[in-house]
Amino acid sequence: MTFSLGYGTNGFSNHRLDDALAVIADLGYTGVALTLDHDHLDPFADDLARQVDHVASRLSALGLNRVVIETGARYLLDPWRKHSPTLLSDDPALRIDFLARALQIAGDLGADCVSFWSGVSTVDNDLAWSRLREGVAAVLEHAARLNVRLAMEPEPGHLVQHLGQVLDLRKELGEPDLFGVTLDVGHCVAVEPVNAAECVRLAGPLLWNVQLDDMLPRVHEHLEFGDGHLDLPGTLAALAEIGYTGLAAVELPRHSHAAPDTARRAFEALTAAMPQTWQAKAERRIREKPSVIGSIFPAVGREVGREALRPDTDPQGLVHGTVDDRARVRLVSVLADVLDDAALAAELRDLYRYGDDAERRGVLRALSALKSPGAEVTDAGIKLVEDALRANDIRLVAAAMGAFARFLDDHTWRHGVLKCVFVGVPLAAVADLTSRADDELRRMLADFADERRAAGRDVPADALELLKENSVVTIGSPPGVSTAQLPAGRTAARPEYDPGTRTSRPHAQRKPGSAEYPRRTSDGNH
Repeated sequence: MTFSLGYGTNGFSNHRLDDALAVIADLGYTGVALTLDHDHLDPFADDLARQVDHVASRLSALGLNRVVIETGARYLLDPWRKHSPTLLSDDPALRIDFLARALQIAGDLGADCVSFWSGVSTVDNDLAWSRLREGVAAVLEHAARLNVRLAMEPEPGHLVQHLGQVLDLRKELGEPDLFGVTLDVGHCVAVEPVNAAECVRLAGPLLWNVQLDDMLPRVHEHLEFGDGHLDLPGTLAALAEIGYTGLAAVELPRHSHAAPDTARRAFEALTAAMPQTWQAKAERRIREKPSVIGSIFPAVGREVGREALRPDTDPQGLVHGTVDDRARVRLVSVLADVLDDAALAAELRDLYRYGDDAERRGVLRALSALKSPGAEVTDAGIKLVEDALRANDIRLVAAAMGAFARFLDDHTWRHGVLKCVFVGVPLAAVADLTSRADDELRRMLADFADERRAAGRDVPADALELLKENSVVTIGSPPGVSTAQLPAGRTAARPEYDPGTRTSRPHAQRKPGSAEYPRRTSDGNH
């Protein structure tokens, strides 16, 4: 399977976001379509930066490696009118502002794209299209400054309800690089002249986001798989055929009342519709006989590949890992389901001890994906992480500083962070950095920065950023001194967010929570 299976949080609207993400991950999904809403990462919350930081850490810890930001919340912008205003409204400013905020959040979470739609037209057709072109062009300006992709979804009943209309609009706008397609395969059944598999092929390389659900012809109602006319195996095969590598997330927004059961049935249906993969066979063998993992683990890279999960922004897989990392994490999660604490700890020690660097990296990333490891696994894992931090393989060091590093004592954790800076691992790979960084770590980083400057060498930008944002020590000051002074030219204050000037960094260099988000005033503007 070339793509990641996910589930939409709009199908978990009765769950807290943390709980929804945990259930989605526990069921086996590896991605999430995150709909910004009142209780799910409200883009107008006063503490949005903190929330984004928390969600980024949560996604990493749960192994939800592919994310798309969805913007279809019903009453987020207007408590009286669903989805209002749209890009077609007399005054679309609030919708444009919302989409700009969504793009910023997407950038900070390393999301694949922001998905959006046109809206229902209530005006003359020519005027509606004119407003749409102007509105999309305005949003694309924000997308360009942030370097975040924008994927338009054709929606039944909206001005843009067919895939061909999205492709035509893209041409009218000059075929911008950051403008692509979101495709809901159920919509293909409901309104498109060809089936979902053919729509996938028509979208081709412009397909950046896929929503999965079933539907009946000419009826816009999201159904569970098997309740409509969608050819699910044929559609999934078409995604693999075009080499789609993004997120394919289940879209059942009216099933929140039974979300866990619905999500479980969906995953079972998707798994059954997939061609039988090496990964699925390996997982089944481990469930039947756990000890075979010793012979399966070394074969993972050869069978599934070794490329980075995010080659465009994380080419070495230091932050998000590699394809074989992900496969090994899944194998260990299956092993954890069938072994007790002591047996799992012993198996992890052996996999690490006798494995090559890639296998060791898989063990480390699997430790970070374990939600609540037992005492023996925790004790064994700490020793493995400490061993990895003594290595010079930067991918081992990066994997060691994932979510499991929360079990390290403060001294060891600080030296792990410093090791990352020293060997060139981006600090975005360090889980919980913002919440755990303390004065002693910043003093150590300040001393390191002084040494680098004295030697005429550059200081990594993310280390300087951490010192800048948390400037409570003077560069070069002795331990325990806290003066809130900064290097010349730096300021402790974060700038106000301005969608017109902020530039998004590549995800591998981005530290979660590094952006300052604007507050919403009583009239909905800022």
